[in-house]
Amino acid sequence: MLSKAQSGFSRKKMSTVDTAWLRMDSDGNLMMIVGVSMLSKAVSVEGLRHALEARFLVYSRFRSRVVTDLTGAWWQEQEVDLDDHVIHTALPSHKGHASNKPALQLLVGQLSQQPLDPDKPLWQMHLVDNCRGEDGKLRQALIIRIHHCIADGVALVGVFMSMFDKSVDEPDHVVTPRTAAAAEENPWEQIMLPVTAASIKAIDLSSSVFVKSMAMMTDFDKLPAQISSLGHTAGQLAMDAVKLTTMEEDSHTRLKGKPNGKKHVAWSEPLPLAEVKAIGKAFGCSINDVLMASVAGALRSYLRDKGDAVAHDCNVRVMVPVNLRKASRQQKLGNAFGLVPLVLPVGLEDPVARMYEVRHRMNELKGSYTALVAMSVLGVLGATPKQVQTEIQNYFARKATAVMSNVPGPQAPLFIAGSQLDQCMFWVPQSGDIGVGVSILSYNGGVQFGIVTDDALVQDPDNIINRFAPEFEKLVMMALMGDWN
Repeated sequence: MLSKAQSGFSRKKMSTVDTAWLRMDSDGNLMMIVGVSMLSKAVSVEGLRHALEARFLVYSRFRSRVVTDLTGAWWQEQEVDLDDHVIHTALPSHKGHASNKPALQLLVGQLSQQPLDPDKPLWQMHLVDNCRGEDGKLRQALIIRIHHCIADGVALVGVFMSMFDKSVDEPDHVVTPRTAAAAEENPWEQIMLPVTAASIKAIDLSSSVFVKSMAMMTDFDKLPAQISSLGHTAGQLAMDAVKLTTMEEDSHTRLKGKPNGKKHVAWSEPLPLAEVKAIGKAFGCSINDVLMASVAGALRSYLRDKGDAVAHDCNVRVMVPVNLRKASRQQKLGNAFGLVPLVLPVGLEDPVARMYEVRHRMNELKGSYTALVAMSVLGVLGATPKQVQTEIQNYFARKATAVMSNVPGPQAPLFIAGSQLDQCMFWVPQSGDIGVGVSILSYNGGVQFGIVTDDALVQDPDNIINRFAPEFEKLVMMALMGDWN
């Protein structure tokens, strides 16, 4: 049992952005970030508990349950019994050295649809023995479930990785209470410090215009006059809000529909990050362009093999989280990101043309303030009645097919209790009626793809995940065939 110091348990107000994520849970989608880490050898429950006590529970959010009253949501600190949060289990034994990865994926899918206990801090870990990979090696899996209201993917990856050491022999750092307290400052305030007063006014305007228009309480007739009183940056902020409001629905494919809440997950073997960098350099594209183009190609291939007619103008919109923290504040808890709508050119057959089109569309998004506007809108929604928030998030869901995130991890091996972290992957939650989530995580020289799908839409996510590497290999082949003179 762990308890707060004798000064008593604290109670802190939850930010409106985090409150918005707290209230997004639905029967079809739970707002949990789910991760799986593959350990080279088994660690004891005691070893895991020690790491949690030293580097995880120092953050008060992992010691706090959520309470709500008429004034909003609060973090209420309480005693934590790790027996409630650390579950030790094992996959069934079987003869031979065949992989039981499907059994592990099934378990992760089942846990993805089980809500966390609201009377306890909103996280849980399963330590799973007897996991045999496709290489025949026996490993241990650590399944992590954390509610999105605690933090976003970038922050959680940073905090989770802080549980690990850079050396197998000696711990290399300790998370102090002072460090943990600093990590729980409101990241939104730090993001807004460099923004001018006119821009902040524009964010307020764009957020309120968006929310009011969606609630049918106003129209855009007065918007030009309001924008004209602001500067260029402020006007761009407001106009980006209009674009979010008026974007058309993407192509209707079998990947869109009403989720039923039963989840399936799958993940790939890592691609060499050095090769991805080399291909990007060869074509004058970023690593992200290469990876996003590979995802677009995998979705195209899957849809065609399922018998869908994939027209040239077929577009699949994915909502991409964009981190808004400074580089020095990556481990700040809370949610400090905005969702930007990236339309994947699934209809383009040529893999190189598809990648260049992804680059073009990504560059257009980089020149906008869409991510900042989206985050500010989310903050407004967290302070509105839940019904209004639900209606607006469902609006977003109708305009998109999937949520896709790309989080960079450390590029050197990490260790916990003498065991090396071999692989790491995670899945982001989908809101509203979105039933597909794609995640990309780089670690120790590799790039890991993960996918979660809803049973009502896709029952064979392996059939999608297995297409990512072949799509990347097409780009490798095209690069090798290029005229380097």
